Amino acid sequence: MSPQEAERRRRQSERDRANNDNQVLTFGEWCQSNTFSEATGRRIRKAGNGPRFIQLSDRRIGVTVGDNRVWQEARTLIDH
Repeated sequence: MSPQEAERRRRQSERDRANNDNQVLTFGEWCQSNTFSEATGRRIRKAGNGPRFIQLSDRRIGVTVGDNRVWQEARTLIDH
């Protein structure tokens, strides 16, 4: 692969990631993507330990993929 092609692919990958970061997950999708139950998700949210939530409608909330990623990275354990 030429250096120009590699650079083009890198830029496209960055654009794709930026677009994906804005995708909104419903509360259920957020729980499923983090492999915990909705009850656990509600406890996390109520305790204020979750990512930023978006009010989708009067009765629905969601989380952007980007905010979920930031939240997951903040919870990463580092072994010493």
